[in-house]
Amino acid sequence: MKAIVFRDPDTAVEFADVDLAGPKAGEVRVEIAAAGVCHSDLHVKRGEWDAPAPMVMGHEGSGVVVELGEGVTSLAVGDHVVLSWVPPCGECRYCRSGREARCQGAATVIAPKGVLYDGTSRLSKDGESIHHYLGVSSYAQEVVVPASGAIKIREDAPLDVVAVVGCAVATGVGAVLNTAAVEPGSTLAVIGCGGVGLNVVQGALLAGAERIIAIDVLPAKTQLAMQFGATDRIDASTGDAVAQLFDMLPDGVDYAFDAIGRTSTTEQAIQMLGLGGAAVIVGLPPTGAKASFEPLVLAEADQRILGSNYGSVRPSVDIPALVDRYMDGQLHLDPLISGRRPLAEAAEALAHLETGEALRTLLIP
Repeated sequence: MKAIVFRDPDTAVEFADVDLAGPKAGEVRVEIAAAGVCHSDLHVKRGEWDAPAPMVMGHEGSGVVVELGEGVTSLAVGDHVVLSWVPPCGECRYCRSGREARCQGAATVIAPKGVLYDGTSRLSKDGESIHHYLGVSSYAQEVVVPASGAIKIREDAPLDVVAVVGCAVATGVGAVLNTAAVEPGSTLAVIGCGGVGLNVVQGALLAGAERIIAIDVLPAKTQLAMQFGATDRIDASTGDAVAQLFDMLPDGVDYAFDAIGRTSTTEQAIQMLGLGGAAVIVGLPPTGAKASFEPLVLAEADQRILGSNYGSVRPSVDIPALVDRYMDGQLHLDPLISGRRPLAEAAEALAHLETGEALRTLLIP
């Protein structure tokens, strides 16, 4: 099959023939319908994260189940699925308590080692073992994934749209509804109006927030955020975004979401808070990045800093529910998709994302 192979930051990603072994016990093989190009993929391509290489890239996608491994009863051949980059092990204390986004198996085996749960890879090229990326590797014509990472959805949902639910939508909406548990009538700031940030905006609207302030250095993105439910916008290219926010809301906000993940934006999110506010770190920074804040200010103002991994979702519950919300008209997914490209143009899609102009490009095998 064809797939996109990453070897190191100094080498262009390769559109190559890769061998895919069949699913083992507890796994399924999925024919990919669409794969989303995400900033997390850029972090890997730039060498900003430690990632096992060589690997087949991609962690957001959708498709159809075409083969079952031994013992799989939760899925059937022909099922439509959205892929989850946290495939819950079902055995650790977090999975048992319903906090699958914290799954220890995914965090200690799947993500850092680039393998599936048995400690081996199903991918190879000319006899060389190739790693999986976050248990997904969706930049390919087909994937083998843990069955818990293939989430069955309704068959009338368009697979070339709902692929984005597997990362951007789950991460952004989940950060609001799950991690922060935003209350109706709250005030929010959303720093960064890319694919994840726009879904934070959508989540805030669903939560019943009263003021949703979209912040970005690109006016076109904040304008788009207004279409997704933002009530106000700040052009961060024109001056201090924190000062502009306090001009708008002198008491600060109840919640500030950093959907970018830079040191500067994390610090801004903390600085924007009012009394009792919470800064929610959704965007992921490069390994080793450090932000600073004044602990005394947080303590005196009764403020919090929350990390949000994968929107604190329960994949088997939240992903189908998000797809249902889209089909019912409660979520806008189509405007998130900047374009569609053939799988062979993954390098160009990554370059386009790096300019800051793209939201989500879908690769179609």
